[in-house]
Amino acid sequence: MDARRKPRVGIIGTGAIGGFYGVMLARAGFDVHFLMRSEFPAVLEQGLRLNHAQHGILSLNPVQAYVRAEDMPPCDWLLVGTKTTSNLQLAPAIVQAAAPGAKVLLLQNGLDVEDALRSALPDSLHLLGGLCFICVHRAGPGQIEHQALGAVNLGYHSGPAAVDPALTRAIVEEGAGLFREAGLDSQAMDNLHQARWQKLVWNVPYNGLSVLLRASTTALMADPDIRQLIQDLMQEVLQGAAACGHVIPAAYAQQLFRSTEHMPDYWPSMYHDFLHRRPLELQAIYAAPLAAARAAGCELPKIRALYQALGFIDRYRS
Repeated sequence: MDARRKPRVGIIGTGAIGGFYGVMLARAGFDVHFLMRSEFPAVLEQGLRLNHAQHGILSLNPVQAYVRAEDMPPCDWLLVGTKTTSNLQLAPAIVQAAAPGAKVLLLQNGLDVEDALRSALPDSLHLLGGLCFICVHRAGPGQIEHQALGAVNLGYHSGPAAVDPALTRAIVEEGAGLFREAGLDSQAMDNLHQARWQKLVWNVPYNGLSVLLRASTTALMADPDIRQLIQDLMQEVLQGAAACGHVIPAAYAQQLFRSTEHMPDYWPSMYHDFLHRRPLELQAIYAAPLAAARAAGCELPKIRALYQALGFIDRYRS
C-alpha cells in the first residue's frame, strides 16, 4: 500500500452495520467501495442515507457500489458486515476484493465467528474481529437509522502477523485508527476471544428475549421478572467465560444492564432478522458458547433453554 494515501476500504455487505461504518469512513475521506446485492439499483439511483442520532441526515451520493466482487478495486481493508450465517458463502468475494496482504475485519456478533472463515481464506490475508457497540438498523433500501453509540473494538485473530506481537498490535491499531478518523471510538484488544465473551453478556439475553417475547429493550427492562431473567442469563455468560479461562467481573455485567436502562428503546438485530424472516444467528451467539462451556465442564441451563426455544422458532418459520 502506498503510504501517501489512505487505505482503500471495501464493505462486504451493505446492511445496517456495513452501511453505517462505510458512510462514516467515506465522509472522513476514505476511498470506500460497497459490495451489495438486492439494494444495488436503489443505492445507485438514490445513494446511501444515514439518519445519525447526533449529526442528523448524512448522505453519500454517488456511491461506489458493486454487485460483483470482481468489479471492485483491490482493497486494503475489507469490513464484513453481513450475518454470520453467510460467512462461508462470502469467502470467494472476500478473496476477490482483497489487495495483497489485506486485512479482513469481521464486524459480527458471536463466539469464534472467525474460525470457520479462516480456513476458506488464503494464509496471506490478515483476519481480525470487530465488536460493534451500536444501536442501528436498516430502515429500507439504502436507508440506515442510527439510534445511539457506534464504538468498534478490534482484535487480531490470525494471519501472517500472528508470530510477531509488535506487527499484530500495529495492524490492530491501524484498524482502530480508521474508525477514529471517522469520529468513532475504537480500541485495540489484546484478547479477541475474551472480548467476544464480553459482548455475549449483552447479546445472549437481549437478542434472544426480543424474539421470544416480541419485546424491545424498554419493554424487557420494565418487567421485574424479565429483568431478573436478563441478569440470570448474564450471570451464566460470566460462568461460561470463566470456565473457558476468561474472567469477566460481575461489575461489567451490571454496567451493561444499567446502560441498557438509559439507552433509547431498541429492537436488537436478531429481532430484525426474525421480522424479515432471515435465519437467526443461533450458532454464533448460542450454540458456540454453550459448546465451549460444556467442553470446559460448565453447563448453562437457562441459556440452553433460550437457545432451544429460539431454535424451534427458527425451524418453525422454515
